[in-house]
Amino acid sequence: MAGRRLVALALVLWAETADALSVAEPEPVLRLDAHRSMIVRAWMVRVVNEQVRQGPTPRWFHRDCAGLVRFAVGEALRPHDARWLAANGLSSRALPPDVELSDAERRALGGWVRDDGTRGPFVTAETLVRRNSRSIGREVNAAEPGDLLFFDQGDEQHLMVWMGGYVAYHTGMETPSDNGLRAVTLDALMRWKDTRWRPEPRNPNFVGVFRLAFLSR
Repeated sequence: MAGRRLVALALVLWAETADALSVAEPEPVLRLDAHRSMIVRAWMVRVVNEQVRQGPTPRWFHRDCAGLVRFAVGEALRPHDARWLAANGLSSRALPPDVELSDAERRALGGWVRDDGTRGPFVTAETLVRRNSRSIGREVNAAEPGDLLFFDQGDEQHLMVWMGGYVAYHTGMETPSDNGLRAVTLDALMRWKDTRWRPEPRNPNFVGVFRLAFLSR
């Protein structure tokens, strides 16, 4: 009986979180067309993958799950000249083209929408999805590379970046022997011992899949 009450309470809490996020779904100042959205996605995945592969670049200052998303988006939208490539240990081979943006579009995409409606360089994971993303649902198969998986554990919220077949994220903690970055296949995540982190509809801690508001697809 007590177990059923706990499950019911968890479902109520999840519903309240999901409702709050969906009600606040943002109207973006700018939404890129499908082609440019695909370019941004490709750069986001590449930037995140390089952090996992090489370790976090010194230019990424605020290292946690939301910080990884903010950094990846910022790097995806910037020009990728020879200096940028050298700083990131990359060659120009097999890279996406730069996304073409006008000066006005770059200004519109500058910063993140904060709770007070202003824009700035920092938002939390919860504000990132509530004010800067839109819900795609709770089925992972609806996610496209660069989409976000959002978990609410009550006392903390967490984001993972969907990379296409696996997720990447930062734990929010670093030690001399652990940079905090993780890459986990979907199959492994679905069998995770701590079931709160399984991205499946029956998990009340999995709020769902979110797409950055400025991406059209």
